[in-house]
Amino acid sequence: MEKSASFTDNIKHIFTFERVFLLILLLTIILRFWQLDLKLFHHDEAIHSWFSYTLLTKGTWVYDPSYHGPFLYYVTAGMFSVFGASDLVARLLPALFGTLLVPLVYFIYRLGYITKIQTLLVALFLAISPDMVYFSRFLRHDIFMLFFTMLLLVALLYYFERGQLRYVIIAAIATGGALCCKEEMPIILLIFISFFGYSIWKKRIHLPPQWKQDLLIGLLIIIGILVALYSAFGMHPETLVGQNFQINSTGWYQAVDHWVAMSDEQRLGGPFYFYIPLYLLYELPIFLLAILGTLLFIFKDINLILTFKRLKNGLLTRHFELSTKDLAATSLTQLKSSKTVNARSDFFFQFCIYWMILTMAFYAYVGEKVPWLIIHQLLPMSFVAVYKLNWQKIVFALIGCLFLALMTWHVAFVPADINEPIVQVQNSEDLRDVMNIMDNSSQVVLASKDYWPLPWYYRGDRWNKIVFYGQVEDEKTLTENHPGVIILHDTESYPSLPGYDKKTYKLDYWFSFYDNDNRLLDYYIHRDGTMGSINLDVFTPQQ
Repeated sequence: MEKSASFTDNIKHIFTFERVFLLILLLTIILRFWQLDLKLFHHDEAIHSWFSYTLLTKGTWVYDPSYHGPFLYYVTAGMFSVFGASDLVARLLPALFGTLLVPLVYFIYRLGYITKIQTLLVALFLAISPDMVYFSRFLRHDIFMLFFTMLLLVALLYYFERGQLRYVIIAAIATGGALCCKEEMPIILLIFISFFGYSIWKKRIHLPPQWKQDLLIGLLIIIGILVALYSAFGMHPETLVGQNFQINSTGWYQAVDHWVAMSDEQRLGGPFYFYIPLYLLYELPIFLLAILGTLLFIFKDINLILTFKRLKNGLLTRHFELSTKDLAATSLTQLKSSKTVNARSDFFFQFCIYWMILTMAFYAYVGEKVPWLIIHQLLPMSFVAVYKLNWQKIVFALIGCLFLALMTWHVAFVPADINEPIVQVQNSEDLRDVMNIMDNSSQVVLASKDYWPLPWYYRGDRWNKIVFYGQVEDEKTLTENHPGVIILHDTESYPSLPGYDKKTYKLDYWFSFYDNDNRLLDYYIHRDGTMGSINLDVFTPQQ
């Protein structure tokens, strides 16, 4: 028995809370940065990198709501200026911001809102979640916005606790940064403001005496960040005030007008339950635990009422040495104690449930449905998943992490085209062969309406050898200078060209529900089947 106790003590001494957390952080870093350029750019990544490269080389950028806010372009251009322009460099900051989500969990623990085991599980969920890993290795605005959202939450909690101006400044920087990422951030802010505003009104949290001055300072910082970035540091003031002070030409008006129209048009539409299958595909254990956590939170007060009733019935049927008055006073004291002992934790989890439900409802309502929006719902869900942990839930969570790890390996570290909805429309690995052919040719004719990400990969002087047509041309035009490569969209191509061999390659691909809807269970297990794709016909001279 003594040896067993000694062994257990040694294990506890070696695997302390801080050491385990650091191991999870190390795992997070590895999963974000290892082989960061393993996969070709997604279509949107190539466009974002191209705009950043143009900002660096030509100094031009103006707000267009179709391509979201300025933060990504400025920081990516900055990275290009220091390290050079490449896929790897473009993804460094998304990987860093995705990694920094995990340390922020620790700061919430330090305030006492979550326990050590809850902290470790949330950190582990964020570290190995397939969606979190995939979109931390992906140059989109969402991972930046998610980091700023988490930073805002941490800063607010610390301000409510300590009332120091430094946390207002951090919260303001987080808010300004998030608003410079994407147009839906005001909805997230409304969720935060409504919950914490109501809590202040009900005196569940208290503001320091100088809160009005702090608020004014915070607002000035936010406005300063927005004015600087959206105006391109003064180069485009019309984004803020409109052309000739016309309100319908301001950036904020265009943002609302554009994205309301996109939502109504449902260009990338889907049913309100669009994200539920994605949770089942990639985040199953987190999703199930979050449902259980939500139900436990909702019914905890009902259980408290039932406990009180059983206690009251017991008082009526049993005899005690204490008087009935003393027993009643003791029981009420115990009941109040049971309500307050976890009040701090319950307040935080109540917010997380509120945040999760409203975020899920918002993205279910919005007509534009794309897989990267799931991470904004997954962050609060990861906290809700660890509510009221017991050993059974801990065991389930740890076993579920094996599922998460397997899915992460499959979607993020398999260097091949994968038939998964998470990729949305991903550039095919076939393009590596196409670009190899192009690299070995002195002249390339590109006559296709679909051609991204080629402008990114052939940026600068490399584009000089490409003769570009936005659509297919006649045979004489295509072959008159005897180019080494002719690239056509396969639906607008020719059966053959004199003196050339033809081979078809995928440009990009996507998961096709219509090709797999009769085998969903088989697909879930094997993750294979027919994919949709846009194809290129590549003509090379006959040998």
